[in-house]
Amino acid sequence: MTKEAKATGIKNWPEDDRPREKLLKKGAGALSNSELLAILLRTGTNGTSAIDLARKVLKKFGTFRNMAHTDTRDWKEFKGLGGAKIAHIQAALEIGRRYREDEVSTGKQKITSVKDIVDIVMPQLRDLKTELFKVVCLDSNNKIIDISDVACGTVNRAMPIVREII
Repeated sequence: MTKEAKATGIKNWPEDDRPREKLLKKGAGALSNSELLAILLRTGTNGTSAIDLARKVLKKFGTFRNMAHTDTRDWKEFKGLGGAKIAHIQAALEIGRRYREDEVSTGKQKITSVKDIVDIVMPQLRDLKTELFKVVCLDSNNKIIDISDVACGTVNRAMPIVREII
């Protein structure tokens, strides 16, 4: 290992500044986006710490949400990011999406307005690359019975068959 790599390595930082230790001591909310991403990356490369690598990734994509919509080829420019690290990041982003989805789950919620439906289906639909037509079935008390996908369309429209819905 070169002297430069040793100097930039997170192991040489004060313990309170290291992302993992900071997370365990102060909680995840105390960490910046680059620190959170650095924990997923685990290691950097010679001369580049995991934090520096995370900053470069965030500079390119801007947000975690933008990262979720990328192809593996978009990550090729980052030295030190192979298939395994990219898979870790993609898995973490999917866990976050599903967490949000569970937060507004369909567990016999009573629907009082269109906003209630939007809150439930928006996390599922927000980041899709094609249109998806969903049907929400309610009972007589306006509680959700089922939400089903009826038609998958193109980039800008979905054309459901009405007789299949009925």
